Amino acid sequence: MRRGILTIATVGLLTTGGLAACGDDSGSGGATAEPKIGVILPDSASSDRWETADRKYLKEAFDAAGVESIIQNAQNDKAQFQTIAEQMMTDGVNVLMIVNLDSGTGKAVLDKAKSQGVLTIDYDRLTLGGSAEYYVSFDNEKVGQLQGEGLVKCLTDKNVKNPVIATLNGAETDNNATLFKNGYEGVLKTKYDAKEYVKGPDQWVPEWNGAQASTIFEQMLTQTNNDIDGVLAANDTLGNAAISILKKNKLNGKVPVTGQDASAQGLQNILLGDQCMTVYKAVKQEADAAAELAIALAKGERKSTDQTVKDPQTGRDVPSVLLEPKAIYKENVKDVVTDGYVTKEELCTAAVAALCTQAGVS
Repeated sequence: MRRGILTIATVGLLTTGGLAACGDDSGSGGATAEPKIGVILPDSASSDRWETADRKYLKEAFDAAGVESIIQNAQNDKAQFQTIAEQMMTDGVNVLMIVNLDSGTGKAVLDKAKSQGVLTIDYDRLTLGGSAEYYVSFDNEKVGQLQGEGLVKCLTDKNVKNPVIATLNGAETDNNATLFKNGYEGVLKTKYDAKEYVKGPDQWVPEWNGAQASTIFEQMLTQTNNDIDGVLAANDTLGNAAISILKKNKLNGKVPVTGQDASAQGLQNILLGDQCMTVYKAVKQEADAAAELAIALAKGERKSTDQTVKDPQTGRDVPSVLLEPKAIYKENVKDVVTDGYVTKEELCTAAVAALCTQAGVS
């Protein structure tokens, strides 16, 4: 992976900072048809963000540019994912943006689009072996690194000695889940090798499914006779699943749990003391960056990026925009509200209203 100079601070100025117009070389997809963009989101169960944030921000960007768009959600159905893509191409989209369910399904859709002259963008997840013109996401190994460092911080703050760590990874079919794991394992391996931490049960959670995560984590607790001192959960959905089991065993608040996505539920768990941290990814900036690229392609233009990601299957350097994630703890929960990602009304329900006030949420 080669990282360029783009940061969250600069992405709002992509046309003058990280991205520059490079002329009309977009091929048969962009210049010959009225601009029309299709977006396929993956599901609404693994994370609230896809429907509450990505859909909204992408549509706002397309509408502001006066470009027609179709945004649909595959609801974790691979057959439906392909059907949606085919219908969008039939409906005349000249740019297709996808969040793949797995690389196999994603590649099939990208290949079909390419054969029809439809230009493509991988959004949030890289399609291994794919052919997308661009990849727009966050620095996902950095996300995992922040989670690993967060768990270390929370265990240190609690003065836990030789903690046993349980790991709930995301879906093994999601390349991002692999990158997250690379990031946090890089941090935790140092602790394991030094015999400061003990590596406990470690499992992938199919489809990032919260119910399955609850079952898996309950089995982990049983197998270890409740001897788990920290939980590296790859996102807030998995973190909340672990917390629900910890509550049943009166261990919530005692065992630090990580997360990701800065969901309202994850932030509430942090305020309540049941979750130690989450990772905030400024989805609006991701959506704006992807929309800008898509709009340019749809109008027959191609923009350059100063970042690339190497596809490990093909060796291709995919032009990319990678944004910087941010660690969120109790003391800076307010930053997510200030940024407009979660509203005070969503976060500060009756159960946590007083805690919101203490945390400076306004």
